[in-house]
Amino acid sequence: MNLITIFGIGIGLSMDALAVSVINGFVIKKLKIQNAFKIAFSFGFFQALMPVIGWSAGLSFRKYIQSFDHWIAFSLLCLVGGKMIYESIKCSEEKKDCLQFPALLMLSIATSIDALAVGLSFSFLQVEIIFPALIIGVVTFIICLIGIYVGDKIGKFIGNKLGLIGGLILIIIGIKIVIEHTAY
Repeated sequence: MNLITIFGIGIGLSMDALAVSVINGFVIKKLKIQNAFKIAFSFGFFQALMPVIGWSAGLSFRKYIQSFDHWIAFSLLCLVGGKMIYESIKCSEEKKDCLQFPALLMLSIATSIDALAVGLSFSFLQVEIIFPALIIGVVTFIICLIGIYVGDKIGKFIGNKLGLIGGLILIIIGIKIVIEHTAY
């Protein structure tokens, strides 16, 4: 899997966390830099951790599904992307900040569940996980940090659109995987 694809996956996966970050930037009064780093680090950490967990789980049964693993990766990415699109259209974001540890932990896990499925897909595709997980985590950290400051300025105008963009990116990557594995 090439670097551009990994960055695309990182960007796609970070959209849920970005949406929450933008809303937190909008909601938090008198935003401090340490709070922005705390939120961005938590989201980035869990976005990096979840693919490793999914990849590890996939190792145990990868050999049984090698002949059709690309279809599983495609299905998971489309499912996750579709869910993100649906939620971006259906749901309005709750206007709660996540500076308290329990809320931050819950939101970090909730926004990174999609990364668990991507890690499972990486396992099926026999992609080594450490480098992609680090890239996904760093991309999420940077995007969320920017999102918090964007939210501080214009969050009320763009919050729900980010899930739509992230979902579309993941579906496009799923299609790319199927084309690469069936074109030869």
